[in-house]
Amino acid sequence: MLKIRQAVGSFVYRLRKDRRGVTALEYGLIAALIAVTIISAVTTMGQKLQHTFQHVANSLPSN
Repeated sequence: MLKIRQAVGSFVYRLRKDRRGVTALEYGLIAALIAVTIISAVTTMGQKLQHTFQHVANSLPSN
């Protein structure tokens, strides 16, 4: 039982000390945040733009 506890403790210690991939993970989180921001901005602007174009289309005389 003690050997298992030592093995698990050693494994957890190595995981906490392993810093590989941390920068990539941070860049991934930043990219995801930027993507969410862009999607929400495009959605909001798209609805307003659609309303504006619809207003212009309704203002034009029809033949």
